[in-house]
Amino acid sequence: MSQQTLTVIVPAHNEEAGLPATLRSIQAQTTPPEKIIVVDDGSTDRTGEVAAAYGVTVLRPPRNLGSKARAQNHALPHCDTDLVLAVDADTVLAPDYIERVKPVFDDPAVGVAAGNVQTRFTRTPWERGRSTEYLFGFHWHRPIQQLANSPMVCSGCCSVFRRTTLTAFGGFPERTMVEDMDFTWSQQLEGRKAVYVSDAMAWAADPETLTYLRKQVWRWMAGFMQNVRLHLPRLLTRKPMLATWVIVALLEILLAPLWWITPLILTLGLREPVTGTMAWWAGGELLLTIPALLYAARRRRLPVHQVLINLPFVYLNKAVNLYYAWKALVVELIMVPLHLSRGLLVYEKGH
Repeated sequence: MSQQTLTVIVPAHNEEAGLPATLRSIQAQTTPPEKIIVVDDGSTDRTGEVAAAYGVTVLRPPRNLGSKARAQNHALPHCDTDLVLAVDADTVLAPDYIERVKPVFDDPAVGVAAGNVQTRFTRTPWERGRSTEYLFGFHWHRPIQQLANSPMVCSGCCSVFRRTTLTAFGGFPERTMVEDMDFTWSQQLEGRKAVYVSDAMAWAADPETLTYLRKQVWRWMAGFMQNVRLHLPRLLTRKPMLATWVIVALLEILLAPLWWITPLILTLGLREPVTGTMAWWAGGELLLTIPALLYAARRRRLPVHQVLINLPFVYLNKAVNLYYAWKALVVELIMVPLHLSRGLLVYEKGH
């Protein structure tokens, strides 16, 4: 068993409703942390009181710091352990999460690691769509990236960091909207390892309405493009495999509209039969999706019918993702370099 010590940081702004489940999951760990710090970041509800009732350390900045990374950095000087685990205030960890992630840091080259994130709730169409996205991404994309030693991101809702490496870097990066991706890429550019631990489970509360989904996806997509602008030239020479994933993601964004309108082109432009066109298009979609979802359902011991029932909702999320991906591409990769925009600078939560 790894003997490294660990502090948990939980940044929280108006999280009185979700925070108790998060803290209970941390305190129930089979390998308990040495310290738990909640950063009550300018909350106007009872977040601080709720945290204090659980006996954890509560830090209150004099004003709202404006982003998760800044709140985490506020707590970093209070950490003196080997590792730091950053947990979102709406995320619940499996009881053995710390136990499963800690051992990867026995390798001194590892700078950051995170586990497998799934959705806590599937009540609304948007949550159901996200559950499908997560099952696919964390059981298809992430394992392949890990096999190639080049994960795209260690999820910020439950990432573990080597404290000395994190502090030497200057703390949690505040220069982009997605600090988790920024640090994951930066570590690999510096020759360190980022690790995906597939059996370490966490459950995140995802946007339950379209309003909050739009805010979250815009922040994620803008942050991704900010990281592309910041890191891609160096990735091409120093970490070509990671650069390959990034380029593939950009190509998917660019080509997705063409794939979506292909049935229209064939039926309206080339007079192909509607039934046959839609059949092969839907067949292609299912062929790319169903096997990975069935595998994920088996790994997570989920009822297959439950997973398949949620599948249609993913297309609602895909439409939102695509709109904001294109918006982010135009704003962050074209308008910002041309000094026509400052890009996304304000951090907005997804719930």
